[in-house]
Amino acid sequence: MAENQQPGKYDAVLGGKNPPPVDSAVLGGIEGVKRRLSNPVVDVKLAALTDALNYQEAGLELVIQALQNKPKIIQRYAYKLLRRRKETQVKQALEHYQPWDLFERLQGYIGYKGEHAGRFANRLSVDYNLEVGIEDSTNTAYALRWDWDGDRPTIAEQITSISQDSQAGKLEALIIGLWADDTEVGSDEIVSRLVDAKDKLTNLKAIFIGDIHYEESEISWIAQGDISPILRAYPQLEVLQVRGGDGLQFNAPVRHNNLQTLIVETGGLSSETVAQICNMNLPALEHLELWLGSDSYGGDCRIVDVKPILEDLIFADLNYLGLRNSEFADDIAEAVVKSPLIETISVLDLSLGNLSDKGAEYLLNCAAVNELDILNVSEARLSDEMVGKLSKLDCRLLAEKQDADSHYDHEYRYCAVTE
Repeated sequence: MAENQQPGKYDAVLGGKNPPPVDSAVLGGIEGVKRRLSNPVVDVKLAALTDALNYQEAGLELVIQALQNKPKIIQRYAYKLLRRRKETQVKQALEHYQPWDLFERLQGYIGYKGEHAGRFANRLSVDYNLEVGIEDSTNTAYALRWDWDGDRPTIAEQITSISQDSQAGKLEALIIGLWADDTEVGSDEIVSRLVDAKDKLTNLKAIFIGDIHYEESEISWIAQGDISPILRAYPQLEVLQVRGGDGLQFNAPVRHNNLQTLIVETGGLSSETVAQICNMNLPALEHLELWLGSDSYGGDCRIVDVKPILEDLIFADLNYLGLRNSEFADDIAEAVVKSPLIETISVLDLSLGNLSDKGAEYLLNCAAVNELDILNVSEARLSDEMVGKLSKLDCRLLAEKQDADSHYDHEYRYCAVTE
């Protein structure tokens, strides 16, 4: 073989058992990297991005361009390759790239403060006024709420009203608050009315069912129902948030090609409901947030129930993983550092749970945790010493409001949001 046909150190050789160029091809230099980046196999693309940095300016430019590539796992991998580099063009590119933007989700449970959501899906929350109507269909999440005084129409009537608004077809985000004075009344009628309105609310991208604070109902008392008809009725939906685990179901089959964010806030999430969530086909899902809760309030799931997420990678393109408000947080920490997801997510959120120093040691000893953008362990059970150790990790640490009391036995360590 001629010298100029020999594969270089960073060249890829594809096909054939005989040396190139007999029956295989050398994808040499930067052109070889470009060819591999056009390969439909994600692992090939990821390897090509790593190799691209061996080709100076030309390779660096390919990695910068990958910040715009699909699927988003490619964008995030490119971001991780670039985020510590000092070149001017890299800094400029990263100014315009956000690996994750739902920062509203990093707070604790405002329901205990007697507050409704101030923001939802990166939009300002405003109570819907029937006399004023929809004024800003894009940047505002309109909230429909029943009140104890009976001064407002029923939620069902409000859904009918907003769906008849002249701007209904442009509305992007909708919040459903308290819908009845009886805590045993589930959300079935709400779901049914929303399904009936699907031909009017044709641009709806975000729905929150259950923006109810503790003065209206404790989180564990909020009765839900089968939410899956919402996903079937709104194929363009990108964000679905639900509060309350009592009676919550996602009955199969569910396939939704556009849902990017699923948030389920509960004081206790059943293993049955977790299994239903794991059975959903959500290829675009990037943000999965489950509040697992207490066994005393229906949260009977255990680490085995979330293993499809961590081991089987049923939601392989996650950018944010939140297994929050858990009473087996140490088990989650041990499992998550062994999961391939730790290599690709940007945010790991184990807040509100009973994470102890034992569980935090798994995070501390995992090199991939340093590649996270954010590690959230707020409102857990960590000692000051462990928080100090975690603060030395090369990622943004959120560790406020620790309660490292004397009860270190697992039996006495509770999650933050229960009743």
